[in-house]
Amino acid sequence: VNSSITEIEITPIKPINGLVGFASLVFNNCLYLGSIGIYTRPTGGFRLAYPTRPNPKGGINIFHPINKSIAAQIEQEVIKKYEEIMIK
Repeated sequence: VNSSITEIEITPIKPINGLVGFASLVFNNCLYLGSIGIYTRPTGGFRLAYPTRPNPKGGINIFHPINKSIAAQIEQEVIKKYEEIMIK
């Protein structure tokens, strides 16, 4: 799979229940993805949470990766950018 992630933007926030920021990015120069939550993991490190819409039966996913390799690529690049920003 030939995919690229560009224009990653990070918005740090005051931590709330593990949420430490939000990310947005451009995927393959043609798709903007925003409101991706960045959370701390209890065991250390970070994880991403994709936006959902409330529903009486639970949340409905607005978008999310559909395979592990793309999910891992997005997570790796977003977390790398978050760590770069927070170290400065």
